[in-house]
Order: sequence, then C-alpha cells, then structure tokens
Amino acid sequence: MGQNTLTAKPEEVIILRPSRGWSALNLRDLWVYRELIYFLTWRDIKVRYKQTVLGAGWAILQPLVNMIVLSVIFGSFARLSTEGVPRPIFTFTALLPMGLFTKALSDAGRSMLSNRSMITKVYFPRLIIPLSSVLGGVVDFLIQFGILLVMMVYYQYTPTTAVWTLPFFLLLALTTALGFGLWLSALNVLYRDINYILPFLTQLWVLLTPVGYSATEVPEQWRLVYALNPMVGVVEGFRWALLGTQTAPGPMVAVSAVISVALLVSGMYYFRRMERTFADMV
Repeated sequence: MGQNTLTAKPEEVIILRPSRGWSALNLRDLWVYRELIYFLTWRDIKVRYKQTVLGAGWAILQPLVNMIVLSVIFGSFARLSTEGVPRPIFTFTALLPMGLFTKALSDAGRSMLSNRSMITKVYFPRLIIPLSSVLGGVVDFLIQFGILLVMMVYYQYTPTTAVWTLPFFLLLALTTALGFGLWLSALNVLYRDINYILPFLTQLWVLLTPVGYSATEVPEQWRLVYALNPMVGVVEGFRWALLGTQTAPGPMVAVSAVISVALLVSGMYYFRRMERTFADMV
C-alpha cells in the first residue's frame, strides 16, 4: 500500500522594516486603521472626566473662568479695545478655538508616553496616537460652542453671513495643533523636559494670541509678522465670522494657513523619521 505524505507549507512571515523618505508616510494606513482612531478618540473622551464631580461641566467651567480672568486683565486694567463688542462675548469667542488648540497641543505632546504600552506591544501607524489626542478635544469645543450661542442670544448678537467659514477656521486650528503636536510628541520621547515645557508654552501662546484683545491693537505694518503665530488668523477669523468685528482678515489668515500647513508637513516628516526609535526610547 502506498503511504500518504503530508508536506507542511512554511508559514508566511511578515517583516516590518524602518521605512525612509516621503514614501514612508503611508497616509493610506490612517484610513485602514480608522476604527482604531475612533476607539482611541472615544477612550480619551470617556477617561477625561471619569471620577470627577463636575464631569463634562469642566468643559464649561474652564473657559468661563479664563474669560473672567482675561476680561479683568485686558479690560479693567489694560483697557484694550473690543471693537464695540461686549467684552465677555468678545473674549469667549476667541477662547473656543484657542482652548481647542492648547488642549490638543498638550494632549498630543504627551500622547506617545501615555500610550507606551501599546507602542511596545503591537504594530499600528504611530501617527494615530497624536491624531486621536487632537480629535478628542472637538467634543469639548462643541459643548463650549453651545454656551457661546446662549451668550449671543443674551447679548442679542446674530451670526454674520460668513458663519459658513467656521469649519475652515476650526480645521486650521486642528491642523496647527496636530503639526506642532507631532513635533512635541516625537521630541518628548527623546527629551522628557517637554512635559515641563508644555504648560508654560500653552500659557505663553495664549498671551501672544489676540484672545483678550483685538489684533487691531497691533500696528498695521506688523500684523502680517504677528500672523506668523498661526492662531492669530484662527482667532480673528472666528470673531469675524461670528461677530463681524472687522473686515475679512484675509492676509492674516493666509499667512497663518501657510504656517499651519508648514508645521503639519514638517511635523509629519519628523515624526515618521523618529518613529523607528519610539519602541526603544519610551
């Protein structure tokens, strides 16, 4: 009788190698892993206010306290212009995109260390971690935007016809936060000093952005230089779209947009370049 012989096929082995250059970005992987982006974003939202007394109320309390403090500093003391808009609504409108930016920047900067256990155990596009940290702040923004609408009703302000441009300014704020966050998150793996720098950086950024005052306080010949801070165009754009504070801040927004895109592209390149060392360094 013949004897059957079973020949085992060799198992398929997938080898992951560090990739190089712009082709290494593999942005299509973000779509392939879109469910992981959703999961990490939703996880950050649920954990943020877990075991807190006020819960999501902190999303309302924080900007309200900041509004009061900035109104006192730039209103009662400095007496800077609000272009005829009541100071509370003038300041709160600017705090919405600025708060989204500072929170996203802080969370993204710490994201790689916060998720070190995932980085060292399983493969997935590392870019997902800072990206989900940035997106997590959008929920707080929407809650705060509802408070702004209530304030606009109270002060009898109707959004201008340019309100349709708000998604663009929101996207610009997220782009800036992600671009800078990619730089900080990668640097934070190498230099833990970033953890200590982040609170000072975000506070300084608020003061260097026209949140409690109008950009018209800056001499006109210096405004384009001032717009090198990409959040200047975002904040002024929000006020223009909602409150009609001035003529369209086109040049300032254009400069801010260019800087935001440059931050994002360079941040993605640097993050991808350093990605191969993350598992060893965290």
